[in-house]
Amino acid sequence: MQLIQQNPDLSAYLAADDVVDHHHPLIRETAARLAKGSVDSYAYARAAYEHVRDAIPHSADSGDPRVTWRASDVLDQGTGICHAKAHALTALLRAEDIPAALCYQRLTHDAGTGWCVHGLVAVRFRGAWHRQDCRGNKPGVDARFSLTGERLAWVPDPGAGEADYPWLFDAPHPAVLDALRAAPDRPRLWESLPDALAP
Repeated sequence: MQLIQQNPDLSAYLAADDVVDHHHPLIRETAARLAKGSVDSYAYARAAYEHVRDAIPHSADSGDPRVTWRASDVLDQGTGICHAKAHALTALLRAEDIPAALCYQRLTHDAGTGWCVHGLVAVRFRGAWHRQDCRGNKPGVDARFSLTGERLAWVPDPGAGEADYPWLFDAPHPAVLDALRAAPDRPRLWESLPDALAP
């Protein structure tokens, strides 16, 4: 699949905003700590990925009802769904001048009775984008940081209406962000998250 930058200006994938707030002291402190033990930008990107994947539980896995959406809040509260964790990883990557994009999949859920939009991150290395899934591993899920072949949590099944969206966004998709901001808790968030996206 060919990944498509929604914004042709690569510098947009380094920008900070209210969601990917990599200017926040907690993001900067976390980035500095992870960078201190990294020999190069690749090692840092992998360390940032593993930190978000492993140190911040996916709220559905842990049973945490809180909804986070701002990157600094994800790190501060130590919880988030896939989208929130993707915002945190994007902020940590951009904090060290590594271009990062938000991207999405459409997957089935509820035993195949419905769909959900799943959040990913794409990191740019060696002149190309590479998708990463930091949602957190669990039995049946073994996502890994990779530039040599995708190691995502799930591979969509087109026959079941699932899809990989090719678009690379410099900011969260508005439909996803609106649902995150409006939800008072995670159970109600599940009722409002989009089940498909348009570019």
